[in-house]
Amino acid sequence: MKPVLALVGRPNVGKSTLFNRLTKSRDAIVADFAGLTRDRHYGQGHLGAREYIVIDTGGFEPTAESGIYKEMAKQTRQAVAEADAVVFIVDARAGLSAQDHDIANYLRRLGKPCLLVANKAEGMTEGAQLAEFYELGLGAVVPVSAAHGQGVRGMLELALDALPLPAAEDEEAAEDDGSIRLAVAGRPNVGKSTLINTWLGEERLVAFDLPGTTRDAIRVPFERGGQKYSLIDTAGLRRKGKVFEAIEKFSVVKTLQAIESAHVVLLLLDATQGVTDQDAHIAGFILEAGRAVVLAVNKWDAVDAYRREWVQRDIEARLGFLKFANIHYISAQKRQGLGPVWKSITQAHQAAMRKLPTPQLTRVLQEAVQFQTPKRSGMYRPKLRYAHQGGMNPPIIVVHGNSLEGVTEVYKRYLEGRFRKAFDLVGTPLRIEMKTAHNPYADKDA
Repeated sequence: MKPVLALVGRPNVGKSTLFNRLTKSRDAIVADFAGLTRDRHYGQGHLGAREYIVIDTGGFEPTAESGIYKEMAKQTRQAVAEADAVVFIVDARAGLSAQDHDIANYLRRLGKPCLLVANKAEGMTEGAQLAEFYELGLGAVVPVSAAHGQGVRGMLELALDALPLPAAEDEEAAEDDGSIRLAVAGRPNVGKSTLINTWLGEERLVAFDLPGTTRDAIRVPFERGGQKYSLIDTAGLRRKGKVFEAIEKFSVVKTLQAIESAHVVLLLLDATQGVTDQDAHIAGFILEAGRAVVLAVNKWDAVDAYRREWVQRDIEARLGFLKFANIHYISAQKRQGLGPVWKSITQAHQAAMRKLPTPQLTRVLQEAVQFQTPKRSGMYRPKLRYAHQGGMNPPIIVVHGNSLEGVTEVYKRYLEGRFRKAFDLVGTPLRIEMKTAHNPYADKDA
């Protein structure tokens, strides 16, 4: 599992600027709960080969008792609970404040790894200007400038070095025994735990009629038709005696980690709610992670014909980027429509792990070019010569040729359609990379 860093601090200390720096301005995953004014933002980054998840939070006021600041504090506490380490950001220019002391007291009580970072420290030395922050009792102060990138890499190395390296034994064991890791993902209260309980034929996971009943992702071994599975419920098991409100239980981090560790993701939607922003964010992350996916619309028995047609149009409009995935309309509670879901899961996994021989790939490529040639780009027309497989889960097809930088996205989608049809790649993303041959005369003088 990737380590998780939470950025915490009072308002206007540069948390979002540092977040953008750490994630290289990639789009954030947003936990959008109704009624919350300031949400947590989730993004991914990497330092060399080490990858991590970073959470951006709003201004933190631990003692806030009402209004927007109470909601923002609730968001921040959830981010800290999900994180493996906390990056506490203070303002080197504005100096120490009473609010900084409140936050430091809160973090010390948690006992979680914490790195104290003084932002906006461009041009400052580690002398008298930063000495006052040692009052917080959180150890050494790390000066950075998020806006200019100064000291950010060193700060990140310190934060990651304080954490143990992620263990991969469980994943390797799952791969060795031939099991398929299946993650059931979706927003709170769509019926994830109910579906898995129905599959298992027992109350293995606790299911309440409340959103966000469970929090940690858990794995349940399961076998069907001779095939072993490792079911990953992104909500997870939780004792009945500890039921809190949804914002304190639904873990976006666990969902993201479960998606990345899975072979296939079953994205569960709620027919009574349609496709929400949260559904679209999760679907976008599945696509970005390159995971095979099957869509299932739960509670199909609870809606009438008009609502069903509306839901189908909503899926086409908002989840059109997953049009390669099979869609099933089910009722987990009444055990309706579950059989075909397993067929799609198997089909998606086979497609994601399929070996694509170079001769067949090249033949399909040449047939596609013969049917429709790419548009001319500048003085030259791209020449696509041959293709080979560059990876699996998701399948990656590398196309070689000349002047391939001129191949348009429209033509790449055309090629994707031809490859999908030829190799029956249903339920998995497909990535096409263009590799232009080096011109040996490019560096020579005329």
